[in-house]
Formats: sequence, C-alpha cells, structure tokens
Amino acid sequence: MEKYIPYEKLSKKKRRELDTRRRGSWNGFSPVTRRPENPKAYNRQKARKRSDDFPDRAFFFQKYFNILKKQFHFLKFFVMIQLTI
Repeated sequence: MEKYIPYEKLSKKKRRELDTRRRGSWNGFSPVTRRPENPKAYNRQKARKRSDDFPDRAFFFQKYFNILKKQFHFLKFFVMIQLTI
C-alpha cells in the first residue's frame, strides 16, 4: 500500500496524472453553458448580411414587369369577357 501524500505536496506530474484519472469523459459533448441569442439585441453580422444581400436594380425592374404582365393578362381576360357578353 502506498503512503498517503497530500494533494498539495504531490509533484506537478503526479497531480496531472491524478486529475486525468478523476476527470470523466463528456463523450463528445461540450460542457460549456450555451444560451440562446437575445432577439432584441443588435447583431452586426445580421445587419451586414442584409446590406450585402440588398437586391440590385434588375430585381426591382423584374418585379415591376411581372406586376405589369399580371395586370395585362387580367385586362386581356376582362376584355374577352366583355366582348362575349
């Protein structure tokens, strides 16, 4: 049987060895406490992403022409109904 030596008096190497034996495995799980982000807080990355993803003029023109195209088809349909009546 080994003679008992207080932890404080153990050598650095022996203390490390003892600590590693005492520690358990987390099995790939990180023990760091995680909290959800505060949705009210300002997020610089989110704001930057929005400015980078801002659509260019082509998007607006495409959207405008799609609206006009829908209106044109509606008017064409409406006129066809009026002619049949």
